[in-house]
Amino acid sequence: MPASATKALRVAVLADSDTRWKWGALTATRVRPGDTEIHLDGYLLRGRATPTARQLREVGVDADSLREVTAVEFLRAMEGARDEEAYDVLVLALVGGGVQAMLHGLGRVWQDRAERPVVVTGYVGVVYEKLADGLLLRHGADLVLANSRQDADRFRSVYEGVGADASAVTEVALPFLGGAAHAGEHDPYTVVFAAQPSVPDSRKDRTYLLDRLIRHARLHPEREVLLKLRSKPGEHTTHIEELPYQKLVQRADPPPNFRLVYGHMGELLDRTDLLVTISSTAALESLHRRIPTVVLTDLGVREALGNHHFVGSGCLASWDQLDAGHRPAPDPEWVARQGVAADGGYETAFDEARKRIAALLVRPGGLPPLAPYYTPVTAPGYLPGILARHHLAPDGTPLPGAPAADRAPGPVRQVVRRAARGAYRHGVQRVAPVIRRMGEL
Repeated sequence: MPASATKALRVAVLADSDTRWKWGALTATRVRPGDTEIHLDGYLLRGRATPTARQLREVGVDADSLREVTAVEFLRAMEGARDEEAYDVLVLALVGGGVQAMLHGLGRVWQDRAERPVVVTGYVGVVYEKLADGLLLRHGADLVLANSRQDADRFRSVYEGVGADASAVTEVALPFLGGAAHAGEHDPYTVVFAAQPSVPDSRKDRTYLLDRLIRHARLHPEREVLLKLRSKPGEHTTHIEELPYQKLVQRADPPPNFRLVYGHMGELLDRTDLLVTISSTAALESLHRRIPTVVLTDLGVREALGNHHFVGSGCLASWDQLDAGHRPAPDPEWVARQGVAADGGYETAFDEARKRIAALLVRPGGLPPLAPYYTPVTAPGYLPGILARHHLAPDGTPLPGAPAADRAPGPVRQVVRRAARGAYRHGVQRVAPVIRRMGEL
């Protein structure tokens, strides 16, 4: 009998960045069957994008416990979670390679068990690149969540196209949509530009966007123009930000109605009258709340920018058009296919996932072994490298010398790790970009 039949549903979420922690934790609450209480344990995968305490506070999602782990430490924790401590559901909120590594590691850990948790994975937001690669790396989970009808169709097509079981694909919606609908313009009228860490990635393009935002503030002194930032210099998100806007703005001379802001996107949207972005998932949050939303075309409509995903949305426009007073009108059919549910139905968007998880929790004889599409037989030249990045051998066992493969880290080791991670982050964010720019001279 699963733990959820007699007490709170026990859920573990493994995440590798602030945005994936937000997605994973909120997904866990959205897909719980019925009104079941939930006990949520969070695990943060140690790496480049491990969120800081400030980033976790900004996400605003609470957990009953939260700790940082290596892949091997996490697998050891899952192996030891038995009886009353056993989990009912495990959400893998990771990049594709991380999901694949965990599926193989967990397959080894649970190989002799009659029962195991329901494994859920998916994507944080818009899927506009590496569709086949990312999907096949996620194959093997019990549920692969698709954030919209469009994504569900694409996901099934990819799996069926390679002869993989597509039954795990489950249509839901983005778990962090919500908030009150836009009811009218605020005083002052507020324009928010939702910045992205890696889109665009060149100094020229990022400087251009900043200049246009500042120009818009000067043209409309009666408006409040806000640049919404994801992280502070030295912090990391899902993507590396080599040229933070905080540095670029130091060379500008913005007017007093222009400000840099941090904080929870939902709270900022409460006072937003126009949301502008290149391709941020914030656009979908904004559309869900019926806030006028613009996806910029100034740098082209290109796959590299991700704004090609919004073709047909009715939201594409340039700064010249915005400066002249243009207001976008989203296409209802396009919005409906994106899982935005601006006209209702959002609360039922997770019903299918809830039903499937409830059925799996009471499946007679437990769940079958995890069966990823990639194996040493189907991908002998690819899979070993994916697993090795997480210090796992092709059979899912820890490689010799894997961090903490044999014991829990002591106080001294924890201090050394924190120092090493700080040095690594400094190297990635500060030193590496300088070296790359010198190489371009």
